[in-house]
Amino acid sequence: MRRLLILCASALLGADAPKKKAPAPKAPEPPVYLTVETAGPDFPLQGEYADAKAHPGIGANVIALGDGNFRLVLFRDGLPGLGDGLGKSRLESEARREGDRIVFKQATLAEGKLVGSLDGKDFTLPRLVRVSPTMGLASPQGATVLFDGRSADAWVDGKIDPRGHLEANTKTKQAFTDFKLHLEFFLPFKPLGRGQGRANSGVYLQHRYEVQVLDSFGLAGLDNECGGIYKNAAPRLNLCLPPLQWQTYDVDFTAAKFDADGKKTADAVVTVRHNGVVVHDRLALKGATPGGAFKTEVPAPGPIYFQGHGNPVVYRNVWLVGK
Repeated sequence: MRRLLILCASALLGADAPKKKAPAPKAPEPPVYLTVETAGPDFPLQGEYADAKAHPGIGANVIALGDGNFRLVLFRDGLPGLGDGLGKSRLESEARREGDRIVFKQATLAEGKLVGSLDGKDFTLPRLVRVSPTMGLASPQGATVLFDGRSADAWVDGKIDPRGHLEANTKTKQAFTDFKLHLEFFLPFKPLGRGQGRANSGVYLQHRYEVQVLDSFGLAGLDNECGGIYKNAAPRLNLCLPPLQWQTYDVDFTAAKFDADGKKTADAVVTVRHNGVVVHDRLALKGATPGGAFKTEVPAPGPIYFQGHGNPVVYRNVWLVGK
């Protein structure tokens, strides 16, 4: 009987023992679209809207947020980089798509035009697709061609995607000191992505200083957004175009200077043109940015690194001229 009671007590204790919680299911990854044809019904409404002649002081960004939701950003000082547009004075609102139209607080988008009123002035803005003036820029004589779509031999473990573009997460086999760099990059469309999860990559100069690559279309333009130099400076203007459009960086870089004892005597200096517009003009860099292989500044040259951040960002027409 005593043995039976012990067994029963053990069984009861076992029944009352806390059970391990099953791990929470992982949230599904936001959908990623690589082509206009597969991007869904929200994508054609997203974009820039402006009429520089009729309404030179007004511009707009319409941003797809996923599942039929959109944000409108109206600029009182024009689209950034279009004419004299600064894109600094912003008025924002959100709305849902109703069929093929969106009714925002300040304007209605339908049939490819944004119609509304701002500060008592009526406007009609057509959709605008801008192309960087340096798109397709040919490499000059004597340039080091790093990627022309035919070979990734200049890159460590470089991979070319089925469309013939260089995938992120690779660095050049060569190291460089002072240079002019041209490259073109393509951001996927991640409508449900937010912040740093929306088409993230980065161009590292000497694997030390990061020029951010991110879908920052319509955002404020911070140092961790497209065109920003991480932990150093925000871009002068946010020139990020909508995703699924090729964009350009043209970078003029002068490395930091050191004396014979290895003490730094001058900061590295960089000028960056994003889609043909200067967003950093002879900016002195405070120091190496997080995420690079080289955490400190030293006299040694370094490679160009295209950061892999779990997003299918790709590059093309990459070349460099040493100074």
